[in-house]
Amino acid sequence: MGTEMVNVDEIPFPPQIAIATKPLSLLGHGITDIEIHFLQIKFTAIGVYLEPKIVGHLQQWKGKPGNELAENDDFFEALIAAPVEKFLRVVVIKEIKGSQYGVQLESVVRDRLADADKYEEEEEEALEKIVEFFQSKYMKKNSIITFYFPSTSPTAEIGFATEGKEESKIKVENANVVEMIKKWYLGGTRGVSATTISSLANTISAELAK
Repeated sequence: MGTEMVNVDEIPFPPQIAIATKPLSLLGHGITDIEIHFLQIKFTAIGVYLEPKIVGHLQQWKGKPGNELAENDDFFEALIAAPVEKFLRVVVIKEIKGSQYGVQLESVVRDRLADADKYEEEEEEALEKIVEFFQSKYMKKNSIITFYFPSTSPTAEIGFATEGKEESKIKVENANVVEMIKKWYLGGTRGVSATTISSLANTISAELAK
């Protein structure tokens, strides 16, 4: 793997990130966007970092082309469930209030939990804390939101860094909420970014073919 930065919509992402003790590799990247009156408005650039050994947990998809894997939600379920460290680096392209981002995350996660019949008081409380965390933030261009999912526990650490301020972090300890955040970013055909899902599928398909 090269050491050169990977540009995602002109935003540089390092090809590897060392989290805890393990180097994680950039295995997928893309953007979130929306089209309004034929104009494409880009919101964030996303980098997905995973332990390279994740390929060992996805052997049953060996030989499948990336475009097929991108449409296969079972493949992404297995990717999410694989016991490896996962790290998402989300860089803001279009500035937005933290409260807007927090409410968007809350409503997506809440809807998914309700669909799965897993939305109880504990989940509501965990989501309220996340909304509160983002409430006071202002996400100017190039601010960075990170999600770290350790391999050993069903928790997540969410970080936010913006120029001139120290990074702030929050730990999410509700396993159901953590799972739905993973699914929002990595959940196959229901993921928030089709370009990221496609990129992940193509990279892993190529790695499986080696």
